[in-house]
Amino acid sequence: MTFELAVCAEMVFTDLDIVERVRRISSLGFAVEIWGFADKDLLALAATGARFSSMTGYLHGDLYDPDGAREVVRTAREAVKAAAVLGVPRLVVHPGELVDGQAARPQYRATGDMWLSALRGLESLGELGAEAGVTFCLENLNTIVDHPGVPLARAKDTLALVEAVGHPNVKMMLDLYHAQIGEGNLVELVRRAGAAVGEIQVADVPGRCEPGTGEIHYPAVAKALRDSGYTGPVGMEAYAAGDSVAALEAFRTAFS
Repeated sequence: MTFELAVCAEMVFTDLDIVERVRRISSLGFAVEIWGFADKDLLALAATGARFSSMTGYLHGDLYDPDGAREVVRTAREAVKAAAVLGVPRLVVHPGELVDGQAARPQYRATGDMWLSALRGLESLGELGAEAGVTFCLENLNTIVDHPGVPLARAKDTLALVEAVGHPNVKMMLDLYHAQIGEGNLVELVRRAGAAVGEIQVADVPGRCEPGTGEIHYPAVAKALRDSGYTGPVGMEAYAAGDSVAALEAFRTAFS
């Protein structure tokens, strides 16, 4: 059983512009992930002929707040248009808006109202996804190192929300780097998440570099994914510890 492997163009080949990064990743046989779409030349990216796996699926808003959730859905419509240009099948959303990687409006306590707001917002995204033929993926984050102040961000929380929505166009973006920092027990986590997962993202801990540079034994994680029947994409959302080509090959080896 093999996975579709993707690489985040925002984090490797950083001496090149984004279009050239996409070309390099694609030439090495990987699909491509990108983050935001508003600052990119979508036609130039499309002209590379690359396969795109996922990208950010909204511009503004917080799912945990009713007004913010409406803003997520409103700006997600812009993401859907961008996704159509590139042929991106999965659009990533977060429980709270990130600005330069940080919580736009930090919240350090989750309430029942926040859960209900996020649930309703994801239901609306599911309807939009069904109309557009895309899947919205709710990404778990760690609030210890990278994204303090984002509520409902742990893997167990994002999984609970996705399962509560129960919509085929709403899945989980299971980021194992974030999960390792915040929760650990990754093999059991991938077994538990099962059919709720739309895509896997990986990086090693500490450092957020390619598999093999830290404490996570990714071959064991890959085996657990295969044993659970997962056949979806696995994306390296990681920096290269050294040479980018070598980093991509280390990633390929870990999941081959």
